[in-house]
Amino acid sequence: MAQAQTTTKKQSGLNSGIVILIATVLCNVIFYTVFAKQFDEQGHHTNVLGLVYKGGFVVPFLLATFIICITFAVERLLTIKKAKGTGDLDNFLRNIKSKLVSNDINGALADCAKQQGSVANVVQAGLHKYAEMEKNTGLDAEQKVMNIQKEIEETTGLELPVLEKNMWILATIASVGTLIALFGTVLGMIKAFTGLAASGSPDPEVLATGISEALINTAIGIITSAVAIIFYNLCTNMIDKLTYGIDEMGYSISQTFAAKNK
Repeated sequence: MAQAQTTTKKQSGLNSGIVILIATVLCNVIFYTVFAKQFDEQGHHTNVLGLVYKGGFVVPFLLATFIICITFAVERLLTIKKAKGTGDLDNFLRNIKSKLVSNDINGALADCAKQQGSVANVVQAGLHKYAEMEKNTGLDAEQKVMNIQKEIEETTGLELPVLEKNMWILATIASVGTLIALFGTVLGMIKAFTGLAASGSPDPEVLATGISEALINTAIGIITSAVAIIFYNLCTNMIDKLTYGIDEMGYSISQTFAAKNK
């Protein structure tokens, strides 16, 4: 249990509040310093940065949302990769099962130490309890199996939150990204029609400016939400595979012990 707790502390992940604050401030600073200077003397944008600047004050928040999405997507992928361990996870699980059948607990523990990661930590905790229960003469077989299962469940409870931490951010961005973009789109359309009404006659430039602002926000928001959805589903699938591996090994350890101690 102590080793699992130590691993959990080491893999605590990024602080979401700090990342969100830094990304928001940084994007606003860059937007109003770098992006705002990409215009010629006639006020026409000279590159894509100037075009994006015309999207209005909502754009830096959309850009911050995109950066936050990428940051936590990479952070989650690295955390999940670390949780899988150093070697191939499927081979590791097969080797553990094989050594359980041959009652080579020490060999299985050595494999866990070599593999590392969340799955190996759970298996290692179960194997330690397995070895402990084999030496215990004060409990019956059913109680021993229950103790092994409890140890695996407790260790799993320490490891899984590490994998799922910050996943809510990707899920939120997947929904909120389009809403922020919609807000910028509505503002752009309001500006377009307000300018059109104030001019008293159709002004293509005023109308085009407002529509351009609206569409820039829409494009950035759609891209952000799409990226968030892709990474969220990818990470969720990887976590599910790890969870399945943990459950499978937990069942194997407890059932192997039960079969040998009938």
